Amino acid sequence: MIFSRSLVREFSQTGFSVAIALLGILLTVSMVKLLGLAAGGALAADAVLAMLGFGALTYLPVVLSASVFIALLLTLSRCWRDSEMVVWFASGIGISRFIRPVLIFAAPLALLVALMSLVVSPWALHQRSIYQSRLDSRDDVSQISPGVFRESRTSDQVFFVDALSDERNQVSNVFVQSLQGGKLGVTVAEHGYVRTAANGDRFMVLLKGRRYEGTPGAPDYSYTDFERAELRIEQRAAKESELNTKTRTVLQILEQPTLDNLAELHWRIGLPVSLLVLALFAIPLSYVNTRSGRGANLVTAILCYMVYYNTMSIAQAWTASGRISPALGIWPVHILFFLGFALLLGVRSNFGGMFARRSV
Repeated sequence: MIFSRSLVREFSQTGFSVAIALLGILLTVSMVKLLGLAAGGALAADAVLAMLGFGALTYLPVVLSASVFIALLLTLSRCWRDSEMVVWFASGIGISRFIRPVLIFAAPLALLVALMSLVVSPWALHQRSIYQSRLDSRDDVSQISPGVFRESRTSDQVFFVDALSDERNQVSNVFVQSLQGGKLGVTVAEHGYVRTAANGDRFMVLLKGRRYEGTPGAPDYSYTDFERAELRIEQRAAKESELNTKTRTVLQILEQPTLDNLAELHWRIGLPVSLLVLALFAIPLSYVNTRSGRGANLVTAILCYMVYYNTMSIAQAWTASGRISPALGIWPVHILFFLGFALLLGVRSNFGGMFARRSV
């Protein structure tokens, strides 16, 4: 019991630290990407946090799987480096006895990954699609960011404002360029605000400005000063988000058992299964030979991790294309790596037995 408790406690501490680090890296990279889109006007600034949250929920199963594998690998590798394994072997505890504490640590997390991959991640992807549809239905004025030139969806207008009020309904130093009937029009104004008519139509009201109009390349430009001008804002109906393979629930996949849907179901089920297989694989892969360098086993483990998930992706693609029967799916990949674990564990068990005999 002391053996199991000490290992599970160290697994948990290391796993928590690794998960926080990986999640922090993922959120940082996603935040930089989203902020870049917001700065360029391709994404509304108030949508950054929502998109970041949906993305985190989507990738959380993979992050948890990687955290469990890395935590087990680091902890067991430390036991080899500090010669704790020799002590355990001399006490009559073989390397196969490590399976129990590893599964005690990994099994609850595998259930969490199963919940995330089967329920939470598809829900997050669906909610992100709905949210994106709502963003796309916004009018051009609602998506204006101060200090950024933004082109309308119809590509016939370019907007720019220097400052925007906290309520986002008043602007200053407005620039609007439009192309209508082959004539280029440029409107500048000191101030502006959004007005909603009784029938629901919205207008951008510009105050104290000037409009230039003419044909590009010709000298026949004219300008008009105005105290007040109104530009009608086109309204767009929100589009219903379409369900795709990744956003379908398990019940929806079972109701429409196409090859794509069944391949997606195999992938979702395969994530918690792969977590357990990789957790067991970390036991023999953690062996450290100090003569060959402390990082040699880490390189091997990373290669195995990459090969495992890439092989799963290939098997999923082959299932979707019909090259692999949907009854098999990606299960041959799990079986193959589990057999590899059993074979490598047998080799390490003989190695541990040799240590025990030498210590007697």
